[in-house]
Amino acid sequence: IDVYLAKSLSEKLYLFQYPIRPASMTYDDVTHLSAKIKPKQQKVELELALDTLNPNYCRSKGEQIALNVDGACADETNTYSTKLMDKQTFCSSQTASNVSRYAAAIYRKGEIHLTPLHGILQLRPSFSYLDKADAKHREREAANEAGDSSQDEAEEDVKQITVRFSRPESEQARQRRVQSYEFLQKRQAEEHWVHLHYYGLRDSHSEHERQYLFSQGHGMAGNTELVKSPSEYLMMLVPPSVEEEKQKPVAPSNVLSMAQLRTLPLADQIKILMKNVKVIPFANLMSLLSSGTDPTAVLRCIQQVAMLVQGNWVVKSDVLYPKDTSSPHSGVPAEVLCRGRDFVMWKFTQDRWVVRKEVAAVTKLGPEDVKDFLEHMSVLRINRGWEFMLPYDEDFVKKHPDVVQRQQMLWMGIQAKLEKVYSLPREHMVPKKQAMQTAAPLLVSGEQRVNLAKAKAKQSYSQLEQDLQKRRSETQANEAASPVDILGVRIKEEPLSDEEAMDTSACDGLRNGLTNGIHSEETSVDSLNGHLGGQERVLQELRAFVMATFKKQFVLTLRELKRLFNLHVASLPPGNLLFSGISDKTLQDVVLDMGCRQIMVPVSMPFFVLLLSEWSGKEWLACCDVMAGLL
Repeated sequence: IDVYLAKSLSEKLYLFQYPIRPASMTYDDVTHLSAKIKPKQQKVELELALDTLNPNYCRSKGEQIALNVDGACADETNTYSTKLMDKQTFCSSQTASNVSRYAAAIYRKGEIHLTPLHGILQLRPSFSYLDKADAKHREREAANEAGDSSQDEAEEDVKQITVRFSRPESEQARQRRVQSYEFLQKRQAEEHWVHLHYYGLRDSHSEHERQYLFSQGHGMAGNTELVKSPSEYLMMLVPPSVEEEKQKPVAPSNVLSMAQLRTLPLADQIKILMKNVKVIPFANLMSLLSSGTDPTAVLRCIQQVAMLVQGNWVVKSDVLYPKDTSSPHSGVPAEVLCRGRDFVMWKFTQDRWVVRKEVAAVTKLGPEDVKDFLEHMSVLRINRGWEFMLPYDEDFVKKHPDVVQRQQMLWMGIQAKLEKVYSLPREHMVPKKQAMQTAAPLLVSGEQRVNLAKAKAKQSYSQLEQDLQKRRSETQANEAASPVDILGVRIKEEPLSDEEAMDTSACDGLRNGLTNGIHSEETSVDSLNGHLGGQERVLQELRAFVMATFKKQFVLTLRELKRLFNLHVASLPPGNLLFSGISDKTLQDVVLDMGCRQIMVPVSMPFFVLLLSEWSGKEWLACCDVMAGLL
């Protein structure tokens, strides 16, 4: 089959697509009221008539829409001249920026004729009439408010204006302005519409234009582009990928998809992302990059365009404010803006809160510039100031201590520079040792506190176990110690063996004439107060204590009784007779003399001393025998 290339319509041929319309429902038989085009922008608008006589058409709704859009007054500028929504507008959008590979083909008499497409457009219904209806509604409301107000003409208030002289625009500033959305909208509005005449599918004009889809020269001489070898012909149909790479953007535009972003080098990807997000945790940055990206390479690249603040990455000031640029608000050079923004970033490394007035007082910059700095990395809290917008990233700090240390050293250098430039007093700057530590968040959630407590408990579990064992051993040693000091009084105690019952027979005592440190002779003199009969008075005091104790508790071990006796002695005033020292043997004898009975128990059990109370002797002895048998 011979293939011919037709060029007659190569600069005028467009392919129209209707994505919201089924292929079986074409607009060929629909009346086209008007058509217009902007050739440079390849933007087309078509007005198609609506079938108002169709049973599916709601006439009342169409009248209401026309009334909302045009109002009650008839005017030449009305959208719907018949007071009824009888038409709809279709607006186009480009589907592909490069259509050089697309062509329209027509087959005739064993020949294929190709005509390159100039553009591929998709047409969708436009609802601009709703915007017009909303504008009409606002105009009516404004007119009503003006009618209700006073009709007297008031003298216009004198307003103060500020005159600013624009600085010479640099090349980089011009490029940013050209790429801005406002500039693109302005350029699109500057191009005028070109009105067209629409001819139907079966119109004679359409048949005439359709003949231009065929190549005018039937010989091969008129199609020199197709006189190629097979390899050259395939090369023309499928160009190499090198040509496509030349057309890819080398720098980001205002609208850059993630697919286009991932075709750039890693360093450019990170720089573009940081310029757009300003502040980002490292985990979120990794999720935006391609899967399988090396975290080490990302860390190496991000440190070139960002600084670490509270575990998160904040874009550097010189990336946002390149050299030879100026502030769009005040015209301040980029160098001054970078210093001011670095001061704000440094303040956030020390605390989660920053006060705007303090920043303005130190940096001497305008309020708009300071507000821009703060909005890049913080959120305004009413009556509190500006809070850093992201929580403290403790996971990153723990996983990458080397990066954190390197960033701390960089911040120390920035701090020294800020101290020198702004001549800050001591109260404005944190000591260098504190600056080494990144500020932790003031607000910690309950879950974070629980996790921290669990981690600390695991770390100190062994130490706590050792401390507990040490305290137990000290307590046992104190209880087993024979001398007990209470208020400076040493009370003698005798060891009690757990392996055999305590002997209750008469004690041989000391053969030196002393009992419990007191002379036993009646003629002896009390060593404490010099009066006679000191031993009898000591025993009387001891009996009173035993009687009072066993009236409260009927069953006591000897150890418990000694503890109570020590507490009783400690509560007595200085110089009391009981301070002379009472042995365990003396205390046991007094208890038995008072009518108590000692119960013999197994070796592993302590013995008990029972008060006979007011029971009869037989009943009480029988009770004691029963308890001894149970024990």
